[in-house]
Amino acid sequence: MAAFTKLAGGVVKEAAAEEDPRVLEPGAAPFGNFPHYSRFHPPEQRLRLLPPELLRRLFPSQSPETRPILGLDVGCNSGDLSVALYKHFLSLHDGETCSDASRELRLLCCDIDPILVERAEKECPFPDALTFITLDFMNQRTRKVLLNSFLSQFGRSVFDIGFCMSVTMWIHLNHGDHGLWEFLAHLSSLCRYLLVEPQPWKCYRAAARRLRKLGLHDFDHFHSLAIRGDMANQIVQILTQDHGMELVCCFGNTSWDRSLLLFRAKQTTETHPIPESLIEEEKEKNRLRFWRQ
Repeated sequence: MAAFTKLAGGVVKEAAAEEDPRVLEPGAAPFGNFPHYSRFHPPEQRLRLLPPELLRRLFPSQSPETRPILGLDVGCNSGDLSVALYKHFLSLHDGETCSDASRELRLLCCDIDPILVERAEKECPFPDALTFITLDFMNQRTRKVLLNSFLSQFGRSVFDIGFCMSVTMWIHLNHGDHGLWEFLAHLSSLCRYLLVEPQPWKCYRAAARRLRKLGLHDFDHFHSLAIRGDMANQIVQILTQDHGMELVCCFGNTSWDRSLLLFRAKQTTETHPIPESLIEEEKEKNRLRFWRQ
């Protein structure tokens, strides 16, 4: 297992375990770039909360000319959750492939850590459908070039849906309140729908405590953050009040107490409303809890 440190210019470098045994600790990855992250939080915990037919219901009018559905996965780590989401939404079982799947769903998956991205590329069973790139999402110039390059292949200007799974805390700790606000602004401008899994405030304290325990530098912004407390509600407020999105539903909480929140751009509401059939079916199964404002 390895850990990573950030050097000048935003380069992330792997540190060998034999140089310092502390890198075996989760706290040695201050950007959330944990090796083997899925061992801590298995993808199945999220998948059990998400209806497999979600994307087909959200985008029922996709025509052959506008397919595939385009997804953006920010902070993909080594790709385990990206692959699991892809299989889940296409109802593919382990070992099963679909030759036409890439025509139905394409995912661009990015992470700040080149070592994790390389691992994701090597282990991905769907190389035609999942594209992995190294990207510091907060680097505006690089982000614009790489994302536009992908979107232009399909004649699009935005993604159909974005996935931001347990990423907001790391942006917040490393870039401060304004950085979190900007991050959510960028995401909301890039995606028609957005699925967010915010980390609760207790995770912030735990992350800071791990760094201190290891004798590493504390997060630059931790003690000066004004956005704190109920972080799920804080994310909701920023996206709905400042960035023109609407909270569609909460799919419930994982076993590690993180909620899955689905948002949509307000301009999408009139042109592409969420199907009532999906709402009613999920309400009957008690799998969706709606937040009305």
